[in-house]
Amino acid sequence: NGTQADEGRCISAEQSMTSFRLYGHHESGNCLKALWTARYLGLDIEWVEVDIFKGESRSAAFLALNPAGQVPVLERSDGRTLAQSNAILTYLAEGSELIPEDSFDRAKMMEWLFWEQYSHEPTIAVRRSQMKFHARRADDLDPELYAKGRRALGVMEMRLLARDFFVAEQLTLADIALVAYTRVAHEGGFDLAEFPAVQSWVRRVESALGLPHAADHAMAG
Repeated sequence: NGTQADEGRCISAEQSMTSFRLYGHHESGNCLKALWTARYLGLDIEWVEVDIFKGESRSAAFLALNPAGQVPVLERSDGRTLAQSNAILTYLAEGSELIPEDSFDRAKMMEWLFWEQYSHEPTIAVRRSQMKFHARRADDLDPELYAKGRRALGVMEMRLLARDFFVAEQLTLADIALVAYTRVAHEGGFDLAEFPAVQSWVRRVESALGLPHAADHAMAG
């Protein structure tokens, strides 16, 4: 449907009256966080799977959507497109509870969104990709990836020691952006048991978004 999922998740009139198509890959945290945001807000969104491992993001049709050849890409019903995952999140959540009303809290949320793409994703997501999709052994990877990834998790741990969410004691885009690759960090050789506040936060955000607990799935496997 094109309305908010329940009371309190208000969205802008533009979003509620627009249908969207989201091009992405089901294993990409950058793509999934956009899908989770849309579903949380009850937006009318269609998922289009793009097999990046078969080069579909480099096809002429896809490059017409995003010349950079990267997923995710959001396409509006009027044909306009938007790339870059956190830009998509911010657009979709305009006017909703996922973006704090207070200007400082809103800026703080953006701080974490920038940090996620600069200091978190390039280490944790990259190491996971190398190990899970390219069958690389941990010993063969740059040890700096592991060290920097653990430092990123340490930064998160310190932030979450005395709070439930990253900003304003409420679920915001900062949590959705950061949980995408953190919840599967074990696939990159990181042990979240070493970061108990992060581990608890992951489960809290997964529950809020209606996601299965990735850690439970890992143990079952």
